[in-house]
Amino acid sequence: MKLILLGPPGAGKGTQAQMLMERYGIPQISTGDMLRAAVKNGTPMGLKAKACMEAGALVPDAVVVGIVEERLRQPDCDAGFILDGFPRTLPQADALQATLLALGKELDAVVSLEVDVDALVERLVGRRSCPSCGAGYHVRFDPPRHEGVCDRCGAGLIQREDDQETTIRNRMEVYRQQTAPLVDYYGKAGLLRSVDGMLPISQVGQALLAVLGSTP
Repeated sequence: MKLILLGPPGAGKGTQAQMLMERYGIPQISTGDMLRAAVKNGTPMGLKAKACMEAGALVPDAVVVGIVEERLRQPDCDAGFILDGFPRTLPQADALQATLLALGKELDAVVSLEVDVDALVERLVGRRSCPSCGAGYHVRFDPPRHEGVCDRCGAGLIQREDDQETTIRNRMEVYRQQTAPLVDYYGKAGLLRSVDGMLPISQVGQALLAVLGSTP
């Protein structure tokens, strides 16, 4: 199963990708996670990406396409993969198509998680994470037992720079302008499936499996 998950920041792509990864036994490829790791490690690519990420802008195509292509060539992608957060632009979609063609692979489906922007802003502004063990929380929907403290390791929780409201609003506008056209792009290719991303997490997962069950 070779999939793309589409949806604006905070739509739940990462959560659903984890479920699909366990279901189908294929890797989740999250460009966001890979780029954040590069930023944390101070790699040349990470330094280039850092300013863009903190401003809520898209990382240059050349950087993103390069790391995705390298990842798709790894043996654990032979049976399939779940792309989470890529492609984000029409040029990236074209580059991905060229890469897959060169690798002798083709997509089975593209699932778009449909959500309400104002609800997404609330989701993202309230997110907190542990810089020590990586655990994630939400001040309203999934708070830690003690405010500001990780349940797992006791470290102080932080809010990511790109979860500030001004940055989030900018990211939503960037998505509307540059990524939303991918819905039409993959719709015309006959690959698009749509799921209501505002449902409870378990119901979103059930809807995903239902639409993928109809995938040839």
